[in-house]
Amino acid sequence: MQPEPLMRRVLPLPASPAAEAALVRLREAAARQGAEDVLAEVLAARDLPSFLGTALGDCPFLLDLAAKDVRRLAATLAGDPLAIVAGEIERLDGLAAANKAEAMAALRLARQAVALALGLADLGRAIDLEAVTSSLSAFADAALGAALRHALGEAHRKGTWTGATDGSDCGLAILGMGKYGARELNYSSDIDLIVVYDPEAGGLAPGVEPSVFWVRIVRQIVAILQERTADGYVFRVDLRLRPDPGATPVALSIPGALIYYESMGQNWERAALIKARACAGDLGAGKGFLAEIAPFIWRKYLDFAAIADIHSIKRQVHAHRGHGDVAVLGHDIKRGRGGIREIEFFVQTQQLIAGGRDRSLRGIQTRPMLAMLAERSWIGRRTAEVLDQAYVYLRTLEHRLQMVADEQTHTIPSDRAELARIGRLMGEGDAAKFEADVRAVLDRVAARYSELFEDAPALSGARGNLVFTGGDDDPDTLQTLREFGYQHPETVTEAVRAWHFGRFPAMRSTTARERLTELTPALLQALARAGNPDQAFRSFDALLRALPAGAQLFSVLASNPDLLDLLAFILGSAPRLAEIFARRPHVVDTLIDPAVLEDRIDRGDIEARLEATLREAKGFEDALNRARLFTAEQRFLFSVRMLRGHLAPADAGRAFSLLADVIIDALYRRTLEEFRRQHGRIQGGREAILALGRLGSREMTAGSDLDLIVVYDHDPEAGPSDGPRPLVASHYYTRFTQRLVAALSAPTAEGVAYAVDTRLRPSGRAGPLATHLEAFRHYQLNEAWTWEHMALSRARPAAGEAGLRAAVAAVIGEVMARARDRNALAADAAAMRHKVDEARHATSPWELKTVPGGLMDCEFVAQFLVLAGLPKKDGEATADTLRRGTDAGLLDGADGALLARSGILQSALLQTLRIVDDRPFDPEAAPEGVRTLLVRMAEVAMRDAAAHETADPSGKAARPVPATFAELESELRSLQHATREAFGRILG
Repeated sequence: MQPEPLMRRVLPLPASPAAEAALVRLREAAARQGAEDVLAEVLAARDLPSFLGTALGDCPFLLDLAAKDVRRLAATLAGDPLAIVAGEIERLDGLAAANKAEAMAALRLARQAVALALGLADLGRAIDLEAVTSSLSAFADAALGAALRHALGEAHRKGTWTGATDGSDCGLAILGMGKYGARELNYSSDIDLIVVYDPEAGGLAPGVEPSVFWVRIVRQIVAILQERTADGYVFRVDLRLRPDPGATPVALSIPGALIYYESMGQNWERAALIKARACAGDLGAGKGFLAEIAPFIWRKYLDFAAIADIHSIKRQVHAHRGHGDVAVLGHDIKRGRGGIREIEFFVQTQQLIAGGRDRSLRGIQTRPMLAMLAERSWIGRRTAEVLDQAYVYLRTLEHRLQMVADEQTHTIPSDRAELARIGRLMGEGDAAKFEADVRAVLDRVAARYSELFEDAPALSGARGNLVFTGGDDDPDTLQTLREFGYQHPETVTEAVRAWHFGRFPAMRSTTARERLTELTPALLQALARAGNPDQAFRSFDALLRALPAGAQLFSVLASNPDLLDLLAFILGSAPRLAEIFARRPHVVDTLIDPAVLEDRIDRGDIEARLEATLREAKGFEDALNRARLFTAEQRFLFSVRMLRGHLAPADAGRAFSLLADVIIDALYRRTLEEFRRQHGRIQGGREAILALGRLGSREMTAGSDLDLIVVYDHDPEAGPSDGPRPLVASHYYTRFTQRLVAALSAPTAEGVAYAVDTRLRPSGRAGPLATHLEAFRHYQLNEAWTWEHMALSRARPAAGEAGLRAAVAAVIGEVMARARDRNALAADAAAMRHKVDEARHATSPWELKTVPGGLMDCEFVAQFLVLAGLPKKDGEATADTLRRGTDAGLLDGADGALLARSGILQSALLQTLRIVDDRPFDPEAAPEGVRTLLVRMAEVAMRDAAAHETADPSGKAARPVPATFAELESELRSLQHATREAFGRILG
């Protein structure tokens, strides 16, 4: 029985304000084309003018198609829309165009005919949803086939292809994905494709590389279909669902694709492949490929880790899990809450869970699978009915949105006049009722979808969308990332997708990818809290790329939020530590192994571990590299221990100094051995390395230089050294000192161990690099300035021959014990401090060392006390010296307690800032995490100071612990002011 013509089957639409203008344009077009009689006959049909007026008036795209060829419009209305589509497909199947332009024109004219016929039939409700989507999908199959045949024909003419040009046995299979694969194609949709080829298939000319050939063919197909001409386009083509699209060609060999899915395939790809269908090209090869990857898609046993990963994918999309109202205006009916994707995902998750054992649940279409899930009792029948009705309504609405201007949009207009337009196209003339109907549908879907995941755990408090599956950026995810503080959210989404494609070792295992999926929302929020989200994210991305494995780290971070925050803080707010991560990613083990953070810091243990690594060195240069690597790792370890609260700031100073002692001693011995191999020995020669500054007082920070003096001695009658390249003693030890300084500070492949400063040697830069023992004694007793003796008050032997070390210590003791005029000594110290003030002009309270009232004031007073008669104690911290001076009666009790407290607090803040960065601290630009850390470290330091403030019975020195950064900065300014006043009282 012949179907009735379309014009008799369409149902009326509410009247549009644009109806009359549309009909006027049709009449004008008919007049130009000499088709007035044809159009008059069409408009004579009952109710057809009002239908066409609204359909074309509210859909400018359809009006353009109708006006382009009025006779085609008349033929469309007089025919059966499905027969029209079938006829266009038949013409494409026989297309054998002589050139590309003819092929492209034929395809575009066919697309116009199909779009007009299906658009009018759909709007007039003459055909149902399945008829529309299956017809569009069938036409896409035909268009792809025609484009492939044309491309193969071109290759045949060029001599690169020798096989048949119909493509049916060429070895290239085009797989339709998503709605296209399921024969559910949208009215104005991209076609999602994966293209694979059999590299062993025949047909290629000798010497033609299959990968290069098929990539070129695919690019030709894409150009033929989506290039815009005067006749429009056929389909936009999206190839981003292929394995790792950022790193793979547009056509993949079947063996390569199989390897990917077997080893790297992700659960969202399993969900996507449910709808995969061989739609063009070598259908046999395509079906064979899909059969081979079926075990990847359909797992025989319930895989709860995979289920958790699948759940997390969608729970990231809507962390609120269905709460709140749906706003219809501006709503995305595909990706938004209660939208089409929720229905599809509802079905696909159930299929993935049960389809491995039940083949009846492996269908590619949404509505039949809803019915089958209900039949197999996986979901309730009422749920299936609600979702089925909603699916039909939303897909129909989606078509109305798209046919207005032939745009791939899924967003309901925000403008109420535009909303009314869409309502009319849906057959509803009451815009308010239409809005209510849409809201009701979306709410019903959201409620059913929420039930699906009501037992799933929450995603670490994530708010808003966070989804990174597929090839598209989710707009709401980008907005969520912006709200977190990311300036470049597109970079974040691209990188996260790259993680899941397993492009680097840490992400190769399925377990690692699944665990990272769960961790991602909490990770992104933690990185955002670090203060510089984009920088922190880039650093984490670099860390992932360098890590050999990731599953263990992700598990630990997921179960330990404090550890996650620490890692984020390091990456976002501590450039010094982040750089170590980037260069030496294995130090991440420090974060994973809690025992490492609890071990006692012991010199013997550090020496043993250093010697173990140096024993494996292949020569002196390798030993230097290993020493630098060891130094960086130990500094990192101590820094992390301090950040995590396992090491107080004062203890960190001792730890950093102990590490420096060990490194100096080890490199001294190896440098001396290497030097003697070249130059031999000086008769009776011996060396001592003297530590000064913060190393001398064991108060080093993570960024401290080494202040060193090298002292030597030898037999009085010693001549040149006895090696292959002899040197006289003075040159010998000068050259040796240069080698030692280079061993510590010269850049190598592993960076620098320490910067070295030798300016505190006798006569400074004007003096020799190494000093003979007697010259050292003479200079210190007869020529040195007061400030040099002040520096010497912190000196201690750190390495070298034991006897000479004792002799140097005796000289220092002799210098310290000399009687001095206290007033003159105080005046010299005050004058020296004044010179520093004039040279530095420090004004910020965060210039902790040199600002008036800063650490230098505390240190100068402590050094003054030693020179004024307080017995010197090697390796003693400034605060301890001040306390001893107070106990000895050399310092007023209140001033002593104040200065000790000031030194402890400012040293703790300096320790913290040096761990974080080596640049000057700017409190205004500092990340919140750094400011919080400073407050926490200040609290530790002030409690330490309070525990020792027994010398001030009045308690005037004790103050409340700051609770905020503003309070800390205020306390710091106040304390520095009081410190400078005390400095003036003591030294004048």
